[in-house]
Amino acid sequence: MARRERFDLCDTFERVGPDAPTLCMPWTTRDLAAHLVVREGRPDLASGIWVPFLKDRTEREQARIAAQPWADLVEAVRSGPPGWHPTQLPAVDNAVNFAEMVVHHEDVLRGDGAPGPRREPDAHLEAAVWALLSRMGRILFRRVPVGVELRAPGRNTLTVRGGDETVRVTGAPLELLLTAYGRRNVAEIEVSGPPEAVTAFETARFGL
Repeated sequence: MARRERFDLCDTFERVGPDAPTLCMPWTTRDLAAHLVVREGRPDLASGIWVPFLKDRTEREQARIAAQPWADLVEAVRSGPPGWHPTQLPAVDNAVNFAEMVVHHEDVLRGDGAPGPRREPDAHLEAAVWALLSRMGRILFRRVPVGVELRAPGRNTLTVRGGDETVRVTGAPLELLLTAYGRRNVAEIEVSGPPEAVTAFETARFGL
């Protein structure tokens, strides 16, 4: 699934071009593509996204990669990491890259900032996203100060956070995933529960 989502993201890159907005402002699609190449091809610098003393080096390398022709940059994302990289193994690729590719694909598709779906996910994608939420939900919602239950059509309730007061978050799996990764403003979900709990949820931080 990670590989398929990678290819779909690259198709979207080609369709919208290098200067389209993304949800990772101020990054354009060119910047986002360069980020993905650095993340996979330069693990020694990828930590600069979070580690302050590496930030300048990471940004210089990302700018260098972003300067190449757009077609070459998209092909670098499409071809994936070097042959020695552990994510060449499909199981590792899915574990490490599936969420990255899905969320960043939506960052491009919803780059105008308007809420709501831009594509019709098939059953395989929805099942994979729901499985990811089942594994990672407790981590992704850990900062929410109230209980959280996730509901998607045709699926059992998933409790990802306990609490004295609980909100129920209802939506398609992809919309719930975007919420979990801090894209609440573009996710089409319904949040129900005690008013104070709903407010606490809506103002909480999400994601890793």
